[in-house]
Amino acid sequence: MATNMDTNINNNNHGSACGPTMKAFRFHEAHSPLRLSDILRPTPKPHEVLIQVKAAGLCHSDCVVMEDEDYGMLMQRPITLGHEVAGVIIEIGSDVQGYKIGDQIASAQMSQPATIENWSNAIGLAYDGGYAEFAIVRATNITRIPEGVTFAQAAVATDSVATAYHAVVTEGPIKAGETVAIVGLGGLGLSAVRIAHLKGAVVYGVDLDTGKFAQAKRNGATDCASSLSAFKDIEFDIVFDFAGVGVTTSDAALAVKPGGKVVLVGMAAKLTTLNTHDMIMRRITVSGSLGATKGDLDEVLELIASKQFTPLTTEIPFYDIPKGLEELHGGRVTGRLWTDPSLLRA
Repeated sequence: MATNMDTNINNNNHGSACGPTMKAFRFHEAHSPLRLSDILRPTPKPHEVLIQVKAAGLCHSDCVVMEDEDYGMLMQRPITLGHEVAGVIIEIGSDVQGYKIGDQIASAQMSQPATIENWSNAIGLAYDGGYAEFAIVRATNITRIPEGVTFAQAAVATDSVATAYHAVVTEGPIKAGETVAIVGLGGLGLSAVRIAHLKGAVVYGVDLDTGKFAQAKRNGATDCASSLSAFKDIEFDIVFDFAGVGVTTSDAALAVKPGGKVVLVGMAAKLTTLNTHDMIMRRITVSGSLGATKGDLDEVLELIASKQFTPLTTEIPFYDIPKGLEELHGGRVTGRLWTDPSLLRA
């Protein structure tokens, strides 16, 4: 497969003018596919480690990045995308304490609290990520992978599961016995169904793709439908919108009970329309939820290690990352796609 030599090595890549190279899928400009490139393998700064990437999850937000000229989180272009990352430490910066070469770690995707420091440490968004054979992980984001958790599970846990966990447990927050709806049964939505069920909520799932209903019910959903209107006789305490296509948010605000809450996570559309009179008269709250804390990720990893939660994952070859993102963009994926770039050197 043809590649191009990406020679735009900047401060975030930590490369010198010469040295070992690696393959990476790079994002250059909106509305263009990722480019498979040979770039210099990075060297960790004192507060960083270098990992051989053993699992990188594919996230729909990368599709948003690739279609949005003004996506504010990107601090460099070109950039290697991929923010769900797990692997093995192969080099350690001089200031990093408590870790050694060979440790199996994941990169926490910390978006809470919403600080500039957290944004600047966002792998695959602020600096080069996991759609590559090797990646830098900053010390503040390192989390050990517990025994019994695979690289794939750890990688998707960093965003797909931890983001859902934060939305349900913190932004909700749900209480045992409450009735909730999960709109959008992709990777995050299916995780949210399971987490809400584990927390004692009565859960209903909503998605246009009826093929996702069986998995949602296995995760704990009481029932599923193609729209919230199918549950017009049910009073929802909270509706979690993991689709975010505009109409789903406005429908959620109408479906939730008086005094209820809508938690918006999905980013498929920038705009929605809300009936302000209805929201005021019925005292509806709409809250945005983005990412998670390192504590959220650690709790999620323990749920996986204890077999209370098992992410639904599908492995694809490294060279199929662009195809996988197309499938995600088209809504044709159930669960989470992931790839193992280390197999290129197997």
